[in-house]
Amino acid sequence: MTTPVCTSASAAAAPARQTYTSFASYVRARQPVLLRTARSLTANPNDAEDLLQTALAKTYVAWERIEDQRALDGYVRRALVNTRTSQWRKRRVDEFACDELPEPETVPGGDDPAERQALHDAMWRAVLRLPARQRAMVVLRYYEDLSEAQTAEVLGVSVGTVKSAVSRALGKLREDPELTLVR
Repeated sequence: MTTPVCTSASAAAAPARQTYTSFASYVRARQPVLLRTARSLTANPNDAEDLLQTALAKTYVAWERIEDQRALDGYVRRALVNTRTSQWRKRRVDEFACDELPEPETVPGGDDPAERQALHDAMWRAVLRLPARQRAMVVLRYYEDLSEAQTAEVLGVSVGTVKSAVSRALGKLREDPELTLVR
């Protein structure tokens, strides 16, 4: 039989678990510890706070069902990990932190008013080369900013006719030799 050399060390190794009278008292007492756990799961302190709030919300919903209060920290930690895993799986767009913002791509004729006017003129000449019906639909849709339904109503045709005619007109504009030089 072994006797502990230092009784205070053995008492510190096995701290007594506290029972909490309410969810609010549990959060007040354990939030710093749980926040450290959340920060270890995320790279951003703000994301860690959001993660902890989500896990605490899940814990609050289950508060009445948790019988063993010694298992509260384990329950919240499991909620943290499960929530973080769900967030990680749902993420579709990768976020990359960088020191410098990328330079915006220059738009042809974006800075020089003469180039901008030349592009506008070339575009208008290309629109004028379209058949009259397609030209009317393109002008109403993109210059007058009408919806497909409004364009169909103005011209007295169906919405499907507007969609197909505008699609063919845009295809012709993409293939226009005067506009391919600008791209």
